[in-house]
Amino acid sequence: MKVALIGLSGYAGKVLYQLLGGHSRVNQVNIYDHNVDEVTTVADTYKGMIGNRDRVYPYDYSEIMNKNDAAFFATPAGVTSKLAQPFIHEGFPVIDLSGDYRLTDPQTYEDWYHKPAAVSGLDEAEYGIADFNHLASTTNYVANPGCYATATLTGLKPVFNSDMFSLDSVIVDAKSGTSGACKRLTESSHFTNVNENLSVYKPNQHQHIPEIMQQLVEWNHEAKPIQFTTSLLPISRGIMATMYVKVKPDVGISEIDELFEAELADAPFTRFTGTELPDIKEVVGTNFCDVGIAYNETNQTLMIVSVIDNLIKGASGQAVQNFNQMFGFAEDEGLKLAQVTV
Repeated sequence: MKVALIGLSGYAGKVLYQLLGGHSRVNQVNIYDHNVDEVTTVADTYKGMIGNRDRVYPYDYSEIMNKNDAAFFATPAGVTSKLAQPFIHEGFPVIDLSGDYRLTDPQTYEDWYHKPAAVSGLDEAEYGIADFNHLASTTNYVANPGCYATATLTGLKPVFNSDMFSLDSVIVDAKSGTSGACKRLTESSHFTNVNENLSVYKPNQHQHIPEIMQQLVEWNHEAKPIQFTTSLLPISRGIMATMYVKVKPDVGISEIDELFEAELADAPFTRFTGTELPDIKEVVGTNFCDVGIAYNETNQTLMIVSVIDNLIKGASGQAVQNFNQMFGFAEDEGLKLAQVTV
């Protein structure tokens, strides 16, 4: 297959480029950029790609659809919705890593992203949390989930598919490495401020909150607004989401453990570790989400710990997983990755 990659300037785009290059069903990756006016090379266009002579073509939607079998958009929120309209109109297969088509309500998008919502196409897009929804095989446009959303939803899936828990007060404390804040330099992501530090950012304002709530409500109509806090870790990549949920009376740890085992058993890239809590290093470099639990019987609180590599499971790896589902390939095609041990 020939696939188009639109956008290679960000971290997720670069990782996606690497993953597609190792995918046995992809024999050609064509790169397009809406910011270039003439054919150039990867090395000449993107920093950190020294010696790479692959061509980068100006964005032209008709050429992309004529010369490729599918397209990946790794462009920023607010950009993708402008570029993707012709693909939606033609029913061309797209996996979209931006947030532009994740939310079904345009006003919600504008409230949280502070950008104009897509003018059309929201009904055609399917939210592709690949381990659970398996919708990629039934749609031509997959909205790839956000990194925080992926870690959080994976950890909370068993909770919202059960009557063992109170859903009135779910607390999520999520921490991410600096690559989750994109490449743009800000004061908060400056080395001097991040190194040997831990800081909260966007409390109750992170743009992944509405997509998390949208999916939780779909799983369980009794879902209530969650408390969601994000913090910046002094590491390059990885997310740890720690969730706290109240357990109903007369429910014990054995029942909770059985629930999580059953709910996560068929999720191809989710590993339930039981009471052995996971850490970020175990998933960096892989498409896995590891989930562990600890139950405090004194106050009937369940703690759920979910860890992912934000650039792979939280972005590019899940995009490839959705691509595999869309075209009927093996779920792990191009994703047999080893963790980064050092």
